[in-house]
Amino acid sequence: MRNRFSKRKNGRHSGIWWLIGLIVGIVENAALVALTILLVWAFHSRKMPALGIWHTTPLTSEFTSSDATPHSTLQDYLEQEDRLFGELKAKIVDHVAPTAEFDYSRYRADGPQDPARVPPDWNRTFELVPETIQGGALLFHGLTDSPYSLRRIGEILHAKGFYVLGLRMPGHGTIPGALTKVNWEDWVAASHIAARHVRERIGADRPFVIAGYSNGGAVAVKYSLDALSDADLPPADKLLLFSPEIGITAFSAIANSHKLLSFMPYFAQFKWLSIQPEYDPFKYNSFPKNAAQQGHEITTAVLDQLQEKRKAGKLAGFPPVTTFLSWVDATVETSVTIDRFYGQLENPGNELVIFDVNRYDQMESFYPAWDAATLGALENRADLPYQLTIIANATPESSQVVQRTKAPRSLDAETTALGMAWPSAVYSLAHVAIPFAPDDPVYGADEDPSSTYEGVPFGRIQPRGETHYLTVPLSQLMRLRYNPFFSYVEKRVVEQIEELSGQSR
Repeated sequence: MRNRFSKRKNGRHSGIWWLIGLIVGIVENAALVALTILLVWAFHSRKMPALGIWHTTPLTSEFTSSDATPHSTLQDYLEQEDRLFGELKAKIVDHVAPTAEFDYSRYRADGPQDPARVPPDWNRTFELVPETIQGGALLFHGLTDSPYSLRRIGEILHAKGFYVLGLRMPGHGTIPGALTKVNWEDWVAASHIAARHVRERIGADRPFVIAGYSNGGAVAVKYSLDALSDADLPPADKLLLFSPEIGITAFSAIANSHKLLSFMPYFAQFKWLSIQPEYDPFKYNSFPKNAAQQGHEITTAVLDQLQEKRKAGKLAGFPPVTTFLSWVDATVETSVTIDRFYGQLENPGNELVIFDVNRYDQMESFYPAWDAATLGALENRADLPYQLTIIANATPESSQVVQRTKAPRSLDAETTALGMAWPSAVYSLAHVAIPFAPDDPVYGADEDPSSTYEGVPFGRIQPRGETHYLTVPLSQLMRLRYNPFFSYVEKRVVEQIEELSGQSR
């Protein structure tokens, strides 16, 4: 009996050790595969273009979360920004030779793409102050962008009597290399300082609006969630979001794995997802992996905090939100904005505005078969806790667009003709297009005679020729950079601001 028991016991132990050995072997093989992939990726990165001084030079004057104190003011932030742009000139601009190679570099002093050539430099924090203040607005731009991206929205709000602060987020407006060091906590710390300033500037009783574009949308939502439980943070009365970054690809979660190798000069290019010429005066073209990592981390923090506040029953105090987004978006996951953000909100007054693709029947056969069905399923739901508005073709035979609006928890849609149509050859909007007007001097399709901008009009470039020849990806030049329906966005923003501030047209 004892021998039989011992055999069973030994057999059980050997089975456990066999299972442990199997698991260890699987883990070791997985680690080996991962390391192999990482090495192949690292060696492939060496085929990317050479890095410039705007990729590798550190700027030590940039604001970080460690610089913030409970008593930090906007003036403190602006003084540090002055030092930062002085450092940019000394370390970068003064070292770019005035040669043909750099004719269209944003870092060539007094060149056509020099953002400081015609003041103001929209890469920097800006303020718009009306004669009589009716309210206040704080603007958060997107990742790799600058305050310029919400300039037009700021001008609309300013025209309605709002004091406007367009905040330059840390790591932006200078050199793309700054995004290799930035942390999402830096953006959040800066947002707290700016929001307190706007509330102090406008007084306690006037309405306070926060507008966020792309990554700035994530910052706006994060700020508003923080304000639910922090009495030192003035809550917004309204959020306006444009292509908000609430969810991005899961691949970004491992973006900073490059650090295992990129500390070696041989693999310096491995820090970057793309390395391109820096010709855009108000947006970086190169994109470091750390920027993707920080985007992932702030969206993860936002979604976790949303669930936490919902479980605690605090989302009823979240400010009303209106969001404008493109149904087709290659930068963010619109499904996350729809399901995991809007689907969680419990407060009244929320609206989601979706710009559908151009479903003119001559284009429809080129679209994925599942696309229309997915949007149709959303529109046919009767349990949506928010107002849903879809901007779409009036009919498949027409390029004219209409507005279809459903009240919360309703199946009935009200259709309104907008008197607008899809431009020829435009099949959809894009992530980067939503907040830009057609007459934007940099990104628009229409020329603005009053503009002082003398650089490249990116929105009017329509390159044709052999592929793989240009130093800039054709996908970047061909991407729609302006919103042909921006007048609709402007009208809706004005209506909501007038309602918020008690104004009449």
